[in-house]
Amino acid sequence: MGFQEFLGNPHTVERLRESVLHQRIPQAIILAGPRGAGKYTLALMFIRLVNCLAPIETDGLPDYCGVCRNCERIGQAADLESRITDALSAREDLRETDKRETRILIQPHPDILIVPPDPPQNLIKIGQVRQVIHNAYYRQPVEAKRSIFLFTSSAFMKEAANSLLKVLEEPPPNCTLILLTENPAEMLPTIRSRAMLFRLTAVPLDTLERLIETRRSELKGPRRALVARMAEGAVGRALGFDVETYLASRQDALVVLRSALRDPDFSSLFRTTDTYRGGADGQEKTLNLLRATNALIEDLLMLVAGTPQLIRNQDISAELTQLAAGVSLDWIDHGARSLAEVEKGMRRNLLRSLSLDAMALALERG
Repeated sequence: MGFQEFLGNPHTVERLRESVLHQRIPQAIILAGPRGAGKYTLALMFIRLVNCLAPIETDGLPDYCGVCRNCERIGQAADLESRITDALSAREDLRETDKRETRILIQPHPDILIVPPDPPQNLIKIGQVRQVIHNAYYRQPVEAKRSIFLFTSSAFMKEAANSLLKVLEEPPPNCTLILLTENPAEMLPTIRSRAMLFRLTAVPLDTLERLIETRRSELKGPRRALVARMAEGAVGRALGFDVETYLASRQDALVVLRSALRDPDFSSLFRTTDTYRGGADGQEKTLNLLRATNALIEDLLMLVAGTPQLIRNQDISAELTQLAAGVSLDWIDHGARSLAEVEKGMRRNLLRSLSLDAMALALERG
């Protein structure tokens, strides 16, 4: 256990540990990086370090022990998805009036509050921020050295974001706010200006491949290389990437692109899109198809730009090269816009198979 298990971004990790060493813990932190980069994992490590009852030293810097009461309780929040599922189940059991007023909050420790986006809108809501404000100002840390409030997303409702400014402008002592985001520009400038920014960058491709070889030994050769490239430098994405689902979606995406760019075989296209009708898993399946199609279009862009070494789907590079012949930048831009339109249509509950057919025909005209 400890920071030696965190892969990549040693400079960012070192800065966080040094803030504890010198007792200069920021009162507000923005931890930015792509999805799957390890933002939540690193935030929990930092929270444990700040509140560890028996800290140790590794590599000349402070580290958390992982076994004290505080470390163990904070570490129970590592599986955030299951904790959110439990909280949602508990909310569903409430009366309707109580259900509407109850917000999702995860509290693995009396002095640590984790604030995820609240379903179904998946936004940080005003009720969640109000609870943070109440705890920050009216509850002193009891068992921890410092109260910490961890927002796992920057998807704030406008009113919630404005309310958070109160804590940032007049921060109480012994309190730190940590905000995780993929894009700091999504946040209000007034929030960004009052927090210290730490960035997580992409882990090198060869490092990811070695990690996958160790942690996912079932993946061999081309599949291991594919997962490493599709992860785009994000450790969490590499370890959790469902390669079988992606390959199935990619096969359908190739049918769409072949129909648009090479073989206008509409019978094959319609047979494929017809499988995307309604159903419990229909929305997720359609999203997977859109993501796979987008990945292939991005690879076509790399080929058109003369940088074939940057394509992610290297195992089908020969077919992608054929598809890229004659493709223009305007077509690629049109393709990306068409995908975005289908995704918008899904939010309006349009018939998925017809939306995909319309997209494929639009790509052909484009």
